[in-house]
Amino acid sequence: MLELRRELCAYGRRAAELGLVIGTSGNLSARDGGLVAVTPSGVALDVLEPADCPIVSLDGHLVEGDRQPSSETPMHLAVYAATGAGAIVHTHSMFGTVVASTMTELPPIHYNAMLLGGTIRVADYATYGTPELAANVRIALEGRTAALMANHGGVTVGATLGDAFEATRLLEWLCELYVRSLTIGEPTILTDAQLADVVDRALNPPTFPRKE
Repeated sequence: MLELRRELCAYGRRAAELGLVIGTSGNLSARDGGLVAVTPSGVALDVLEPADCPIVSLDGHLVEGDRQPSSETPMHLAVYAATGAGAIVHTHSMFGTVVASTMTELPPIHYNAMLLGGTIRVADYATYGTPELAANVRIALEGRTAALMANHGGVTVGATLGDAFEATRLLEWLCELYVRSLTIGEPTILTDAQLADVVDRALNPPTFPRKE
């Protein structure tokens, strides 16, 4: 688990550097079998040390560490139970939170939305750290690797912390693209047929004959 704790610190610092979190907001976790390393409550992600990150079991018991796990740990554990993901990143990024505070979903304005599963759902609002929020996020993530949380922020999942973090970056880029597009006019949303073509293209990439 030491390596996972080190990764939590590294990606926590990157999240702070990129402005995806501010202060002690946001949290990350990574799973190894039946154990989960998670960022602690009340510590800014840009000053984390590996020993700061507690270890919890999938049923919510503190296994190791002197600090209390993040208040959003119940959400992380619920997502692990539902998805089998290897890592989770939750941020309060600016554009993601703007969309999460004004819309019920982020429509596919760009074909890269398919990398997250398509239209991004906004989970219904519930107080942070509650079973209600965990349940809402679990529903919003069905068939997706990203979701937004109403009036709160975003959450992404991945096989590794690197995967989950890149999904977070893409989610924020898509949210920023949508918000900035609104300053010019009504964004054009890709149709189901256009998105299906994207999937087909990805599954059947072109081949180039070798020059003899």
